[in-house]
Amino acid sequence: MAVNAIPESYASVTPYLIVKGAARAIEFYKEVFGAIEEYRMPMPDGRIGHLEFRIGNSKLMMADESPEYHAASPQSLGGSPVTLALSVPDVDTIFARALGAGSKERRPVKTQFYGERSGTMVDPFGHVWTIATRVENVAPEEMQKRMGAAGSS
Repeated sequence: MAVNAIPESYASVTPYLIVKGAARAIEFYKEVFGAIEEYRMPMPDGRIGHLEFRIGNSKLMMADESPEYHAASPQSLGGSPVTLALSVPDVDTIFARALGAGSKERRPVKTQFYGERSGTMVDPFGHVWTIATRVENVAPEEMQKRMGAAGSS
């Protein structure tokens, strides 16, 4: 039987989150984003060595922080330089749910010049999420014009 180099249920790039408290984190992602846990591999010491889950049609992976594998969480690193972009049908509801579950607002939800209503928050585990709902289809040329106008006001 032939082996697919990229398994059918995976994209070419899959975010892999390192957190302090992966068991708590997956419960947060289930509550806030409707995540579906697919697979969990606990380590003998109780930490989660590997966990796979879906949010919408996207697969993500997660594990507890493991210094022995050079896997540090944003909390240990003093923050994350990476932002995860999440598209949802109702940004206002999801954003409010995230804040209610302990996230910190970094940028409030508002309608943007590029046709999305979006806001940015940091989840309780230090990961940064920009959550958005498309509200208007904007051509790249129009987006460029709007960006210039937004910057000059």
